[in-house]
Amino acid sequence: MQYKKLTNADVDNLKGICSSERVHAWEEINEDYSHDEMPEYGYYMPEAVVEAVSTEEVSAVMKYAYENSIPVTPRGSGTGLCGGAVPIYGGILLSLAKMNRILELDEENLTVTVEPGVLLMDLIKAVNEKDLLYPPDPGEKSATIGGNIMTNAGGMRAVKYGVTRDYVMALTVVLPSGEIVKLGSRTTKNSSGYSLKDLMIGSEGTLGIVTEIMLKLIPAPKEVISLLVPFRDLDSCIDTVPKIIKSKAVPTAIEFMQKEVIEAAEEYLGKKFPDKSSDAYLLLSFDGTSREEIENIYEEVADICLEAGAVDVFISDTEERQESIWGPRGAFLEAIKSSTPSMDECDVVVPRNKIAEYVRYVNTLEKKYGVRIRSFGHAGDGNIHVYLCKDDLDDETWKTKCKEIMKALYEKAIELDGQVSGEHGIGHAKIPYLRGSIGDTQITLMRGIKKVFDPKNILNPGKIVG
Repeated sequence: MQYKKLTNADVDNLKGICSSERVHAWEEINEDYSHDEMPEYGYYMPEAVVEAVSTEEVSAVMKYAYENSIPVTPRGSGTGLCGGAVPIYGGILLSLAKMNRILELDEENLTVTVEPGVLLMDLIKAVNEKDLLYPPDPGEKSATIGGNIMTNAGGMRAVKYGVTRDYVMALTVVLPSGEIVKLGSRTTKNSSGYSLKDLMIGSEGTLGIVTEIMLKLIPAPKEVISLLVPFRDLDSCIDTVPKIIKSKAVPTAIEFMQKEVIEAAEEYLGKKFPDKSSDAYLLLSFDGTSREEIENIYEEVADICLEAGAVDVFISDTEERQESIWGPRGAFLEAIKSSTPSMDECDVVVPRNKIAEYVRYVNTLEKKYGVRIRSFGHAGDGNIHVYLCKDDLDDETWKTKCKEIMKALYEKAIELDGQVSGEHGIGHAKIPYLRGSIGDTQITLMRGIKKVFDPKNILNPGKIVG
């Protein structure tokens, strides 16, 4: 596809659509727009940044871009990890960060309607004030809801409550042509044709731009208790997870972490973790309507852990104790990132009974290649975050080893009937690995879907299917 390069006339026309204060071109553009949270995947400067504030503005910008064959990259707060919101073909970067209003909180129907630029942390605060809960719990609370929708974000509570897709009821979407469509509905049941709403979720801004989102809420649990469970070694720690799942107990979250990652978080936050006596830990949480209800569940899980070789079980049942263990868990990514000059990452997902095998394989790669590798993740749903650290390796050695290790990581996940991404998405960085995960037929179908929605391939080109 041959894209049009922006001219001064194009910029003036964009300023006619939006306020001139919200259109920035060329040297006026902040360098932050050229990358996401993984600048290792390259810097790509847009020719113009447009900060939209309404569905109508987004529609007008897309109509202009469509008519003139200008590529458009939608973007929220830029917290992605796969280069999904970087303008690799230049053109217009369409920022939705200023579309950050909570439009309606419907306590009767347990829904909240928001614009895509609302931050997850602000949504959580708003619904909690009404004793309600938005269950998806991605670790990056400064991400936008629009970004969560576009990657079908999961997070730590997915083992009990599911992922973002499970809570999206309706979407207002601007198509690449500029046409505005409403997908989904306010009703709790809907069997009216293809679910285009669900197709849009996880599409990483390649099919349409979401400008309004209706989300399902649930009553907030009255009690939340966590268990911190130390194990002498990683094998016994991870091997315990299938036993917990098999017991039919339903923790809200099951996270695993190793001592080295905890120490990095301590240094990053300047706070001490409650226990550092062991090499590996499970962190579990439970919620419910009463303390008695939760105690019956967590006591059973505690017994399973102790029988499986846990050193101890620490109960966190106050807000202060909860923060002392979940605060460091939420800082793992930033802690690892701050400890090395460069890193690469993957967030593979495997069947839950294959987690131990996969993590053991990760450890063999660390020894084989002499590259520091840190892993942690959502043991309850098989989503493992693996980070390769450059440390003092020279650029050429790092590039070579990194490529070989990443290939091995993805191939192992596929061998175990897993997938290449659990929640971070594909962006442009993970495209080479997607075909091996889903096969040629699905790639062909996905490209066909992309062509139906975006025949000119102007919306976030170069992502997912290239």
